[in-house]
Amino acid sequence: MKRCQNCDTPLEGPFCPQCGQRDIDLERPLPELFGEVARESLDVDGRAMRTLRILFRRPGMLTTEYLSGRRQRYTPPFRLYLIFSLSFFVVAAWAVGQGVLLHSGQTLEADAPGQARFISDDLPRLMFLFLPVFALLLKVAFRQRLYFDHLIHSLHIHSAAYVVLIFVLPMEDLANRLWWALILQFSLTFYLLAYLVISLQHVYGSSWRAAAAKAIGILFVYMTLVAGASEALSHLTMSGSDALPFLTD
Repeated sequence: MKRCQNCDTPLEGPFCPQCGQRDIDLERPLPELFGEVARESLDVDGRAMRTLRILFRRPGMLTTEYLSGRRQRYTPPFRLYLIFSLSFFVVAAWAVGQGVLLHSGQTLEADAPGQARFISDDLPRLMFLFLPVFALLLKVAFRQRLYFDHLIHSLHIHSAAYVVLIFVLPMEDLANRLWWALILQFSLTFYLLAYLVISLQHVYGSSWRAAAAKAIGILFVYMTLVAGASEALSHLTMSGSDALPFLTD
């Protein structure tokens, strides 16, 4: 009988009944091992596809499912946030490094690298710290629910927002020159606002009018706080010449 390599308990399945460690055979070809690591890290299976489908087709339902205890079928909220936030900041840093946020007087060689460093190094940490702040704003708006409920909801909302922003930010330069890019960028931004309203209505069961009013209020306060904190952080980590336009204009 196979035994757990961690605590030497006899194994009857893929997981140790004593310590919970998974039985992984490392004596296998590298492609097979890499595939398993990818599945474990990125959750590349039917559960991930189900999570993505519900996240974007039915805003708020993923939070409701998780809080109702139906969790095994979906990617955990924190893992979802990590994957999408990492993807967004990688894309954002690349786009900013190409000069999509340069404004009058700034150059690609002198200013874009500093902007890209801020997007890739400082902003992800700041936005992670703002997760509980967004949850606190939800708590103020919907006091009848536990703070933990709002924190899970905050993770799901941010995850969806990062995916949409992956497409919005790279179009910043195109939107200044091409009408169709401007319309597409506006449509995606409107989708984010609508997503927040629908998600609030679904999770908290409020009326559409109340959900819309609270969504606008929450978003206004949150974006004001994020912009202020980002600008303060940028003054500490960036030179004045390569300041980001959306923080200073």
